[in-house]
Amino acid sequence: MPYVLTQDGPASAQLRIWPHNALAPRGFVVVISMTAATLAMPLIAVLGSPVLWGLLPFAALALWGLWFALDRNYRDRRILEEMDLSRAQVTLKRFNPRGPVQTWHADPHWIALNITAKGGPVEQYLTLTGGGREVELGAFLMPDERVKLADDLRQLLIRIKSFG
Repeated sequence: MPYVLTQDGPASAQLRIWPHNALAPRGFVVVISMTAATLAMPLIAVLGSPVLWGLLPFAALALWGLWFALDRNYRDRRILEEMDLSRAQVTLKRFNPRGPVQTWHADPHWIALNITAKGGPVEQYLTLTGGGREVELGAFLMPDERVKLADDLRQLLIRIKSFG
C-alpha cells in the first residue's frame, strides 16, 4: 500500500500517503541506456557516411524526448499527503510538486469521512468534511486502495473520538 498509518498512542496517529512510482531511478537509467543502445544500432551501419549526420539529430531528439517525459512524470509524482490526528485536532498537509503546501485543520469530532463509489472525479472518491471545508484524500491512489484507506481511517477516527 502506498500509505503508512502509524499510531503514537490511543489518541494520536500519523498518516502518510504517496503515489505509486513504477519506475525507480535505477529503472530510469536502464530505460534510457537501452533506448540509446537501440537507437545507436542502425547508426552503426551508416558510420563514416553523411547519412549519419542526417539521422543523428532525430535519434538524439527521440532520446531527449523520452528523457524529458520520464523525468517530468517522476517530478509530477512527488505528491505527499501527511495527516496528523489527535484528540484536539486533525491536520492534513498536501505537498504539491509545483506549488504551495495546502493545509486543512478540523476538530476530529466534527469530521465526516465520505466515499463516493461512482459520480465523483475518480472511482471511490474519498473526502473529509470538517472545519467548513471538504478536502479530497488520496485521489492518486487506486480505487481499492482508497476503500482500504477509508476503512482504516474510519476505525482510527472512531478510536480517537472515543478516547478520553
